[in-house]
Parts: sequence; C-alpha cells; structure tokens
Amino acid sequence: MFQVCKLCSNFVSLMRAYKYLYYFLAYILVSCQGEKKQELTPWGTTLQASADSVSTDYTFNDILNNGEIIMLTLSGPQTYYEYHGRGLGTQYLLCEKFAQSIGVSLRVEVCRDTAELVKRLRNGEGDIAAFPLPHSIRGVKFCGVRYPKEQTSWAVEEDNTALADTLDKWFKPVFVAQIAKEQEFVLSTRSITRHVYSPMLDSRAGIISKYDHLFQKYAPVARMDWRLMAAQCYQESTFDPRARSWAGACGLMQIMPETADHIGVPRAQLYEPEANIAAAAKYIDQLNGRFRDVPNKMERISFVLASYNGGYHHIRDAMALAHKYGRNQHSWRDVSGYVLGLRDPRYYTDPIVKYGYMRGGETVDYVERIHARWAQYRGSASVSTFKGAYGSLEPQRATKKYRFHL
Repeated sequence: MFQVCKLCSNFVSLMRAYKYLYYFLAYILVSCQGEKKQELTPWGTTLQASADSVSTDYTFNDILNNGEIIMLTLSGPQTYYEYHGRGLGTQYLLCEKFAQSIGVSLRVEVCRDTAELVKRLRNGEGDIAAFPLPHSIRGVKFCGVRYPKEQTSWAVEEDNTALADTLDKWFKPVFVAQIAKEQEFVLSTRSITRHVYSPMLDSRAGIISKYDHLFQKYAPVARMDWRLMAAQCYQESTFDPRARSWAGACGLMQIMPETADHIGVPRAQLYEPEANIAAAAKYIDQLNGRFRDVPNKMERISFVLASYNGGYHHIRDAMALAHKYGRNQHSWRDVSGYVLGLRDPRYYTDPIVKYGYMRGGETVDYVERIHARWAQYRGSASVSTFKGAYGSLEPQRATKKYRFHL
C-alpha cells in the first residue's frame, strides 16, 4: 500500500513538472511570435538595416568585397574573343586592366547585340558595359573609356556613381594606344619564346627529330600516324621542348596548363618531352572522340587539328554554318570556308553561332601547313623502327596534282 501511494505521489510531481514546462514553452512561443523576424542579406546585415543604409557606392563596394567585376560586351575583334585560351580584344583588355587596378578578377558575359547588352546592364546582370555605346541611349550612366569623335562610351547602371567616378579617374586616352600595341605584339611570332630547330634532323636517314621514338610510342594513343604528330609538333614549337607562348602554352606540343589539369598531367612536367607528348596524345584522342560524327578518318584529322589550334567550339560553329548554307559539314574543304568566315560579322553574329568571333585564317593555315609537312615526312621518314596501325602508312604515288599554299 505504501509503495502504491509513493508511486501516485511521484506521478503527480511528474505531471506538475510537465505543466510548468508546457507554460514555459508557450511563453517562449508567444514571445517569438511577437518579435519581427529579422531577415539577413548575403553580406550579413538585416534586410531593414540594409534598405535604410543603401548609398550610391553600394554596388562598387559589393564588387570589391566579392572580388569580381562582370563585363558585358559583344563578340568581335575590337571587343572580345578567345584566342588560344586567352581573352583578347581592345575592350576586353582595357576592362582587364581596370579590374587589375582595383584588385578584382574579371568575368565576361557576351551579349548578342546592344539591345540585350543595355537590358542586362539595367537589370543588374553586369557591372560594366565595355562597349562603345552611343550617348543617345537612356537609363545608363556613361563613363570610363570614351570615344569623343564617335560620341560613344562605356556605361554602368544609372545610379552607380561610385563605379562611374572610379572609371573616370582611372581611364586615360593613352591606354587605347597602349592596348593596341600590346595586342599587336601578342598576335605576332615575337610573343613566342622558342629556339627554331630544323624541320628534318637527317633526311637521308629518315630521322625527323630526336623525339621520333616518343612520337612512335604515343601515336597509337592519339590514333594518328607518328609522322603527322611530328609535323604538328614542328608547327607548334619547332621541336623546342622549352617553347612557351604568351598565353602560357608550354613545351613541344604547346599544352596549356588548364588542358594539362583536364587530362591529369602535372603542370610541373609540361617541359619534359615525354610528358608533354603524352599529354598531347591524350588530348588529341579526346578530340578524335568528339568528332565521331565525321565518318571519313582522313577528313576527321583536319577537324581535330583545327580544334587543337582554334578551339573545338569554334569549329563546331563553322560546321553549323556550313550545314545552314547547304554545304557538307563533314568536309573540311567546305567547313574551312566558314572557319575563315568567323572573322566576318555577317557570320560571327549569326544566331546559330554560339562562340562568336574567331581568327580563322590562322587555323586554316595551321591545318594546311601540317598536312603539307606530313606529306614531306611520309616521303622521307623511315618507318622500319615502328610497327603498328598508325605507322604503316607508306608513301604512295599521287594520282592527282594538288597545290598547297604555304
């Protein structure tokens, strides 16, 4: 009986404790509901405080805090285009120079036309319209790079006075001439550091270079004749393992560091002949796989070489143009004309083109020179030291006459 009473007493005490806990939780809930919920902005202030403290220099401070500035522009030789993995174009290089001056990185957003560019700027999708916009456009603030004769300028959002003032203080007209001179140097052969070696080490003995054994070793990986790989190597670096381009391409096959990362080759090894050739073979094999829709293997070689030099996406743009205008998109003869066409605004502004302007003349010349040198190597290089599907091509007597323009 005593134990039963004790149990009842414990039960009552427990219920009282739950009752007090219930009242406490109810009080906390009512208190929370009475307080206004504080919403935080991404930069850590409350939404109300942020709205009260908005100032004209907010956007510029945000750029500095985020460490990135977004440039809106159009594709073109004087605005922006990619060349061997590096951005070029007068407006891009000027904007890059400004970004460096304020210590932030630069991101490029390419628009289809000026209407889209202005709309995206007004909507806050970019920070700077790095394009010479006519002063007749309303709803933007003109600043920075100015062209008085044409009455055009860069622009920012209308209320972003801090960024506009910073651009005005930074820009000097002499910058345009400096950038033009820098770009001219970049596009010349003077920007490539390399020692020029002979294209044929010993023609009588059929020795192309001292790296022949490496071309023979890795040609099956690339799925190409080893002499074609040697011809490409000479075009890239003239057999100089220490060659380096202005864009950062390294070694015998001029591998970009980003490409090395993609295919899993340590950057530190790019100046080592075997590692460089192995990396190139792996990359060429990947390009081969991306052009499986080109059924003729000899045709595919040209598409692969063109992509290695000018970029896969640009070549796909040219193929799309060839198809659109009723030409054979799997024939290099037909497509090369549109590779050249991608330097013409009629073509690089076509809605079907996704990657804009291209210096196509260099790429077409690149492919032609490699084919011509490959033909030379096939007539001279010995194949006795190499056996395999890609080294068994013996020179054949031509049945037609072809002219190579070098």
